[in-house]
Amino acid sequence: MPRIFHFTKFSLRDFIVTAGPPVIVVLALCFIAYRLIDPAPPKHVTISTGQENSAYEEFAKKYAAMLAKQGIQLSLKPSQGSYENLQRLNDPQSGVDIAFVQSGSTDQAEAERKGLISLGSLFTEPVWLFIRDKKNITQLTQLKRLKINVGPEGSGVPQLFRKILSVNGVEPDDLTLGTLENIPATVQLLDGRIDGMVFSSAPDALLIQMLLQTPGIKLFDFAQAEAYTRRFPFLTHVVLPRGIVDLGRDLPPKDYHLIAPTATLVARGDLHPALVDLFVQAASEIHGGAGWFRKQGEFPTASYTEIPVARDAEKFYKNGPPFMQRYMPFWLANVFERMWVVIVALGALLIPLSRIVPPLYVWKVRSRVYRWYGQLRTVEQAVEEVPPEKRTEVYSAQLARLNEIEEKVNQVSIPLSFAEELYGLRSHINFVRKRVLWLMKGQEAVLK
Repeated sequence: MPRIFHFTKFSLRDFIVTAGPPVIVVLALCFIAYRLIDPAPPKHVTISTGQENSAYEEFAKKYAAMLAKQGIQLSLKPSQGSYENLQRLNDPQSGVDIAFVQSGSTDQAEAERKGLISLGSLFTEPVWLFIRDKKNITQLTQLKRLKINVGPEGSGVPQLFRKILSVNGVEPDDLTLGTLENIPATVQLLDGRIDGMVFSSAPDALLIQMLLQTPGIKLFDFAQAEAYTRRFPFLTHVVLPRGIVDLGRDLPPKDYHLIAPTATLVARGDLHPALVDLFVQAASEIHGGAGWFRKQGEFPTASYTEIPVARDAEKFYKNGPPFMQRYMPFWLANVFERMWVVIVALGALLIPLSRIVPPLYVWKVRSRVYRWYGQLRTVEQAVEEVPPEKRTEVYSAQLARLNEIEEKVNQVSIPLSFAEELYGLRSHINFVRKRVLWLMKGQEAVLK
């Protein structure tokens, strides 16, 4: 058995020598295509979030954790809010690739001109107007001469709240609008230094949970919420159900009507398609459940956004994740999705290669036998063309040469399937030796 293995192991060597160059060419083409055809997605992405402890920040942390499982590092860049996020997306030098943007912050024509794409609407973020209970405010017209914090300009809320005030006939100069961030404004509200504060956020934010349970602080009820949605198409009418915060304490004590824009995940148009798939799938897991203002599976969605929805995101909302990503790890599915054109082309190339390589392999193995036939032919020519006076010397020399050839041929190892050629060579060596010996006897007879 060891000797059999000694023979057969050379077939692998010959196969590697024969098939190696075509395989190397194919692999080189694959590598070049991998680098040039739809480059690999970047390993680092930056998302612009929101203020400290905001819902944007909390959700961004969840995205970062999910993308980290796929080898993508998501860096969080705090901001004042939606308006500043939109400015960063419009500025290529900001280093921001994707951001949370509130509906109503831009329009379709402007978004298309800036090359922005939406990855879908994620959740509604109602306008929360918290007021000190002593004020007994039931209409926005009663806010005149009060101190209301609307947050920094970058949050987008000041612009939205001014629109809401304007349709109520209230001018910004009729009240004092503060520009503090949410946490400092909350401190002032609890201390009585301001009369109220307004901001827009998902109910998941800890600040909202706290204010809804704080004695002396009341949530404003937008009783005309449906009318606001008719005046501003980017707003929706949502209801905060009675007891949703704490059923035992009956908080809140009644249904509250609120107006709500939607939070949208917005990116630049050059965001890699693979990253679009990752973000949309992450959004489906993070925002797909039921909540205070949404039913199971209602979000994320391609609706409620004035920014054009990315083609890959729209396909996901219609058909689910791409076929390969359902059954393969992200990195492997991404390679196949990027390389499918090359794979098809290489498949077509492998068909003729599969017909060329076997004959080359056979030729390579047999060449180790056939090259000795050249040596035999040299011996035959030497004994045929020698002058009579040198025949004895040449015959002896060629006979010694034949012995050397036979010794080396006996050391040749080839696969057993090609043994016929090897034994044929040995018989032919013996045939030439017999001929040389016969010529030597004839020469000796002549000399006698």
